Amino acid sequence: MTGLLIVLGALAVLVVAVIASYNRFVRQRNIIEESWKQIDVELRRRYDLIPNLVESVKGYAAHERGVLEAVINARAKATAPSASVAEQAVDEAALTASLRGLLAIAEAYPELKADTQFSMLQSQLGETEDRIAAGRRFYNSNVRAYNTRIDTFPSSIVASMFSFEKADYFEENDEAVRAPVRVDFNATGRDPLDPSTPTTG
Repeated sequence: MTGLLIVLGALAVLVVAVIASYNRFVRQRNIIEESWKQIDVELRRRYDLIPNLVESVKGYAAHERGVLEAVINARAKATAPSASVAEQAVDEAALTASLRGLLAIAEAYPELKADTQFSMLQSQLGETEDRIAAGRRFYNSNVRAYNTRIDTFPSSIVASMFSFEKADYFEENDEAVRAPVRVDFNATGRDPLDPSTPTTG
């Protein structure tokens, strides 16, 4: 009888441990989904800014057709449904690269740089990029913790039992996007598409 109680007690502890591990996986997965939603909000805000930004540039540099079309096409691809976060990241990196080309045009057009609407849109874009970068760090941190648990024993057993799969990181894999050439767009020298650029003043 004592032996049976010991076995039943061990099984009970095991079941509780499995349930606790399962619930933790669910919580982590939900946090990842919620943190992605926050990124998605900022991405859509960026999508909304782009048409007005393109129109502002077109007003002063309509002949820069190749650059303008590259931004429009990249935006269209980024806004289309993606099969995964990793695929979305590739499209967003392409959009970021095309936006850098668009904003770089301002250096050749002083009137464009001085345009109030362009400056306002540029500032809003910079703020949005800051929030996207912060959201990316938070999202990737949650993904890292979740994926680590999937790879780590004994939680890996629970992950396998209940088919918990690794989540994709939201990364910019293009080295040109990771380390872009900074352009001095305004008096502060702040690149609106590079949140790491320090502000002055």
